[in-house]
Amino acid sequence: MEFGRVPEHELANIDFSLPPDPAFTTETFARADSSQPLQVHVGCAKWGRKEWVGQIYPPKTKDANFLDEYVKHFNCIELNATFYQTYGPDTISKWKNKADSNPDFKFCPKFSQSISHIRRLKNADDITTAYYEGVMAFEEKLGPMFLQLSDNFSPKSLPELTAYLEHLPTDVPVYVELRHKDWYAVPENREAVFNLFRRLNIGSIITDASGRRDCVHMMLSTPHAFIRFVGNSLHTTDYSRCDEWVDRIAQWKEQGLQSVWFFMHQHDERYSPELADYVIKKMNERLNVNIPRPKFIDKGLFG
Repeated sequence: MEFGRVPEHELANIDFSLPPDPAFTTETFARADSSQPLQVHVGCAKWGRKEWVGQIYPPKTKDANFLDEYVKHFNCIELNATFYQTYGPDTISKWKNKADSNPDFKFCPKFSQSISHIRRLKNADDITTAYYEGVMAFEEKLGPMFLQLSDNFSPKSLPELTAYLEHLPTDVPVYVELRHKDWYAVPENREAVFNLFRRLNIGSIITDASGRRDCVHMMLSTPHAFIRFVGNSLHTTDYSRCDEWVDRIAQWKEQGLQSVWFFMHQHDERYSPELADYVIKKMNERLNVNIPRPKFIDKGLFG
């Protein structure tokens, strides 16, 4: 992921601390059913990474078998493949079957770019129908879906966003990622869009990237957190940032957080499994959960 990338020499000058929770998020938790046990999922964005052959995939693993191996290490995937192509039920069913060996595994597919970036949510009923017809073939393996809006999808398009979200099916959770800076820089825009999400029970994605600290908005419109973490090739700040996230999630758990979806990104994806393993280890310790950790071929489990 290139979003929010900055040169390494600038990392020391960035304030990576997480903002305090706004009153909006505190109110979301006050409305939540705090008796629900916390569900924790941690994964990466893609399974098709050749860099992981010899790391978590056995040597000489063929591309066609990458998913078979991926599901042995993580309990979810942020499925970016559906952004670039709309897949039918036959292909989705094949992917689902490969994950049957992991009973806790979930696919979290991204909405097609034809919907979000090309048609910009307008006149997209046909593509949306095809997208849903495909991903519903994941059946019990379907996790939340997410709609990523482009950097130039501004608050001027709030009417289109409202109309689109109001007509989506409500039986599968949907989260939205906002990237245009005016959603965050203008208080009226921020209030309007997150209140929209709350009214429709739509989740709000938090993207933690070095060069876009405004996207670390901490506005939870539902008692569920969907975090896209963008690291910097195991720079020391990657670990301290992850530590702070685990602490914040632990605080949210006490307030009524019901689920967390934490997706690891790196500008160089060879490092994603190692940092994801670090996060899982810390979450197991801090949250009193028992998420299986990825197994590394040459190192065993990291510390």
